[in-house]
Amino acid sequence: MTVSPTSGSPEDQYVVVVNHEEQYSVWFADRALPAGWTATGAQGTRRQCLDHIEQVWTDLTPRSARASR
Repeated sequence: MTVSPTSGSPEDQYVVVVNHEEQYSVWFADRALPAGWTATGAQGTRRQCLDHIEQVWTDLTPRSARASR
């Protein structure tokens, strides 16, 4: 799982983001998303976002690798 560095308090708000390979991460809610990442609509504390990712990201294989199976 890709996780952005944390530099704030546990109450800071984050969003769950996904890239073109269907890999998930968390991103600070008050910052512009980095290129190549899209918000999924899930948001909350860092812990809430990581819990959400754990539930939805069940296959860690990148999309391109799954397509070639």
